[in-house]
Amino acid sequence: MTGPMGLAFAAERDVGEISLSDSDIVDAMGRIPGYLDISTEDFRVLYHLAHHNAVDRLAEGICAATLMHGGAHGLTVDMTMAKAARTIVASGYKGLPVIDQEGRVVGILTETDFLKRMKADTFLELMLRLIEDAGEIGHRCHETPVGSAMTAPVTVVNASADFRAMLEAFRRHPGRAMPVADGDGRLLGMLLRKDLLAALTTLNWEAMP
Repeated sequence: MTGPMGLAFAAERDVGEISLSDSDIVDAMGRIPGYLDISTEDFRVLYHLAHHNAVDRLAEGICAATLMHGGAHGLTVDMTMAKAARTIVASGYKGLPVIDQEGRVVGILTETDFLKRMKADTFLELMLRLIEDAGEIGHRCHETPVGSAMTAPVTVVNASADFRAMLEAFRRHPGRAMPVADGDGRLLGMLLRKDLLAALTTLNWEAMP
């Protein structure tokens, strides 16, 4: 199926829609007493629409605010990378948002950003660089401000974002965690990809016929 409706149906597969073959449909229709004046394609369209409605109903109470981890402390642009590294390790995340003086998210600093700043592609390469010249690495960490190494702009999800909005946000955001902000862009917490996938798995099981 092509066109806008076909694209909408393709998007529904993000939440576990099962592809039906013609033989599946013919077998199901044969189990219903009486004559059904409906084609296999009509049956497939009805299934898509019913699945769409079921997913919407099941996902109704899920939003970024319900899935996020609150209490995340943002980094500041003038913080040194050494201090930022200690803060990130203490947080348990792989990276943290960077905020301005009003608490608005302006970027994010991740392990990948550290590697780029240290001119290494992998942590193994970074270890070798440390062995060869620990002084240079230490200098970069103590002298470089977060604002010079962070990734900006960064994808931020609003606290009221629904399930589909969160899925779309993670399509644009390659990381494992994403900042959640209020309507003014102020940091509220972190949304983890693994928590969204766990919710998706729950929806898959509950939406299955």
